[in-house]
Amino acid sequence: MFFKKKEKKKEKKHPIKEFFASLTFALVIAGFIRTFTFEPYTIPSGSMFPTMLVGDYLYISKAAYGYSKYSFPFIYPDFIKGRFMADMPERGEVVVMKVPGDEDTNYIKRLVGLPGDRIQVKKGILYINGEAAPQERIEDYVERMPSGRTKKTPQFIETLPNGKRHLILREGVDGLQNADNTKEFIVPKDNFFMMGDNRNNSRDSRVGLGFVPFDHLLGPAKFIFFSIENSVWDLVKIHKWPEIIRFDRIFSGIDYKVKRMDRNNKHA
Repeated sequence: MFFKKKEKKKEKKHPIKEFFASLTFALVIAGFIRTFTFEPYTIPSGSMFPTMLVGDYLYISKAAYGYSKYSFPFIYPDFIKGRFMADMPERGEVVVMKVPGDEDTNYIKRLVGLPGDRIQVKKGILYINGEAAPQERIEDYVERMPSGRTKKTPQFIETLPNGKRHLILREGVDGLQNADNTKEFIVPKDNFFMMGDNRNNSRDSRVGLGFVPFDHLLGPAKFIFFSIENSVWDLVKIHKWPEIIRFDRIFSGIDYKVKRMDRNNKHA
């Protein structure tokens, strides 16, 4: 006699369970990427004009400096002390960070002072260890105001001791504006000195933020992946795209304007 094997009944997958399982998996992957590789960031204010504009969307590298408890997007596990897999930042990098006393807010500034450096601003000129960082005057930066009028601000290319070149704005070339003259700061061990590129409109290490500890750095800004003048919700108005999307900034490097200027001058 032959007996037929009983076929196992295939278990029906419940659509709701399947959906939540897929959603959980996607969230875990997204959380892993955001914690350990790249994290998106959007520019909320004008403190980094002309390098970063309000409405720029960029990615920061979470692996560049290693990891600390602040690398985790939603929780700060207290059992993690200092940084692990740490790598020292470079002077001149644009960095997203937390600041002591306001760890719920992300800030973006340029790192100009390393541990042990002496930093001072005199008449609008940045001095690092007693040496002035040269500023080359170029054409004014033209900003379109909400009223429709335009505002012109003196613009410079600043060169740091390691050769890093970037754009800055100074509202007065006489060096008599806010924060154009400071005391000398000595950067403590495992801390950094940060400044905004919009020198007269930036709350930074000169005033307000103070020194930024190494473990508060989230990572350097790597590239702009999108840029829009208005709210991102205005993208539903497709006919407005040519006016509101800054196509020239999409997938551009952080200091691409200076690099383009240098390249043009070299081939001139």
